[in-house]
Amino acid sequence: MQGAVSRGTLSAWPGWPSRWTMWSVARRRWIVYAVGCELVTTVAVIGGLVVEFGGPVQPVAFLVLVGLGIAQAEMARRIERARRWMSGQTHINVTSVWYLAGAFLLPPAWVALLALVLYLHLWLRVWRGVRTRPAHRFAASTAWAMLSCFAASAVLTIDGLNQAGLETWRGVFALVLAAAVFELVNVALVSVGIYLYTASRAAADLIGTWEDNAFELATLCLGGLAALALVAQPVLVVFVVAPLLLLHRYLLLKQQLQVAAVTDEKTGLLNTAGWHDLATREYTRARRRGPGSEFAVLMIDLDHFKRINDTYGHLTGDEVLAAVAVAIEDSVRTSDTVGRFGGEEFVVLLPATGDTHVLGIAERVRVAVGELSVIVSGSARVDGLSVSVGVACYPAAGATLDQVLRSADAALYRAKDAGRNRVAV
Repeated sequence: MQGAVSRGTLSAWPGWPSRWTMWSVARRRWIVYAVGCELVTTVAVIGGLVVEFGGPVQPVAFLVLVGLGIAQAEMARRIERARRWMSGQTHINVTSVWYLAGAFLLPPAWVALLALVLYLHLWLRVWRGVRTRPAHRFAASTAWAMLSCFAASAVLTIDGLNQAGLETWRGVFALVLAAAVFELVNVALVSVGIYLYTASRAAADLIGTWEDNAFELATLCLGGLAALALVAQPVLVVFVVAPLLLLHRYLLLKQQLQVAAVTDEKTGLLNTAGWHDLATREYTRARRRGPGSEFAVLMIDLDHFKRINDTYGHLTGDEVLAAVAVAIEDSVRTSDTVGRFGGEEFVVLLPATGDTHVLGIAERVRVAVGELSVIVSGSARVDGLSVSVGVACYPAAGATLDQVLRSADAALYRAKDAGRNRVAV
């Protein structure tokens, strides 16, 4: 009885795999792929430990790399959390600097365990509270990193490359080979995972941009320098940490600039350019999937907004716009994308949504805005708000994204001509 209670309590824990969102949000083919990679990783690591593949472990080298990886992650913890919140599908993993050093200094199974320890530390200290890093994606990413480390170290056991002195051309070749194998295996595993998860075929989504890969190369170069320092003069490895932290901070600044370029500063929503980019990607995916694929667009206009500005002033008008933006976001699904087209006009992209569900979502938005009561300037209250909503669905409303947007805009004007505060198709 006590064992049954313990098992029941364990399965009720939010972190238990049976309670992961993977089962409701991920495609079955991604689940099969991810679980398969995790099983292969487990077998490879256990097998490598049992047969001592690559030779016996050097515990001091393992502990030093673990300590360095954790220390670097702690120093960059806030930066890493901010990067994760803003990141898209691909992500530059700065901890790979220690994996490359480990590939030269440790047997394959132990390099994989190094990746496991550093990933678990990052999960506990950084990623656990980030919405873009749910547990199932963390588990898959960990397996891919471990397999990449295992492959990079395993290739060096061929012809004793891991025994070559780093001061020789043979040793330099070994470092370059390990870096190339790590990067190629990791890119292959991650890009397949992203494709199966999102169905995106865009190169920037699958393997990152040229700039992303240039930064990854810079990280691997630092990993080579770390390996050289650990072999020749271990104390010199501290000189790798400073440029690594600067690289980390630069990556955060780069992402902040990218986010600012597509964000509306008054509401925090996507601006026209940012929303249109995502909508174009969804249109491309829908067209690729062929017959039966659909998406919907809501064009939303805040009724009588000029009256609010004239009565309360433009600062109050901005507060009302921000409150309406929050109400719209709270009324749609997490998979939907809300943007501001300027003035008092908002737009929503609803992927994989047709006539059956879109009207209910549009009506929910209209009701939510109508229930708003915005307190401004300490005591003044703005209520009685309403929106007119135009609805259009692909492909019924048009064969291109531009035609769908024009149809939604025409529907919006029909709603306004019919008296406002209503939904029109």
